[in-house]
Amino acid sequence: MSLRDALRDQAGNNESLGSPFTARVLRLLADRMQPGTPLTDRMFAWPGDLGPYGDSVPLRLLGGLHGLVLSGAAPDLVAAYPPNAVDDTALWAALSGALNDHAGTLSRWLDSPPQTNELRRSAVLIAGGAWLANRFDLPIEMSELGASAGLNLIWDRFALDTPAGRIGPDDAVVTLSPEWRGNAPEMGHPTIVERRGVDLMPMDAQSPDDALRLMSYLWADQSERLSRTRAALAVADVPVDAGDAADWLETRLAGNRPDALHLVYHTVAWQYFPEETKARCLAAMEQAGTRGPVARLAMEADDRRNAGAAITLTLWPEGRVITLGRVDFHGRWVDWRAT
Repeated sequence: MSLRDALRDQAGNNESLGSPFTARVLRLLADRMQPGTPLTDRMFAWPGDLGPYGDSVPLRLLGGLHGLVLSGAAPDLVAAYPPNAVDDTALWAALSGALNDHAGTLSRWLDSPPQTNELRRSAVLIAGGAWLANRFDLPIEMSELGASAGLNLIWDRFALDTPAGRIGPDDAVVTLSPEWRGNAPEMGHPTIVERRGVDLMPMDAQSPDDALRLMSYLWADQSERLSRTRAALAVADVPVDAGDAADWLETRLAGNRPDALHLVYHTVAWQYFPEETKARCLAAMEQAGTRGPVARLAMEADDRRNAGAAITLTLWPEGRVITLGRVDFHGRWVDWRAT
């Protein structure tokens, strides 16, 4: 896939996920950006897979541009980004100026894959946690794989509005209101006694630089996502360890015990793990399930990507797999099928 094709492909994804402005930015870059500078030459000659299932170069660049806006480092770009509205000529002038004037900063953004700690995915965790609370009279220990800054490790401090009622605390840090389809979720109040996450490149919610990078990967015309993330960053206090998911999970589950339910979960992270890592994680959960109950809650892409992500729950020791439904990749809707 060429750089121009990758930019256009990502533009279509962004537009389908409710971000027409970033789709417009990506299409302008695809149509008008030219090689000839160290920054653009690097992208046009990118050695790997530039697309969304590879290195996600368009999202790396888009994040860098938004980072310049959020930091105020590129005033012309700030003036061309939401909530301001400009025509394509003015927007391209601001984009091309940023590519030239802030090439070093944008190149550093290209060095790392994007990390999107999407809070709306917690809708699945809240509903799944309620389901588990009604079937296990046990406290819950949590382990998140691909936890980024750990914002979805505090999902029990968020609230979920559904047709059946509100799940979560009255003083919730964030309230999620996805379009709810399918079956009504169960009401439940899990007791979380311990939580921790792992990521190859974790982000520190208390670090201004990491907070800026995290915010930059959100899309500039989606103000509600930005507001939710700011609110969660202000209270996030859960450590995320740096490391390989399999090494970490094997160690973490070694002391699994029968007097607690160990909930392992991941949201749009599994697809990025090497096959060996996946196999070791599954083996660790199965082995831990012989010592005490283990649940794996997964929100991941399958062969029906156009219909959102699949929500599945696996319970050990029996190894039973339960289909809970489907969800939009950004959590805008949930089609709940649990019974």
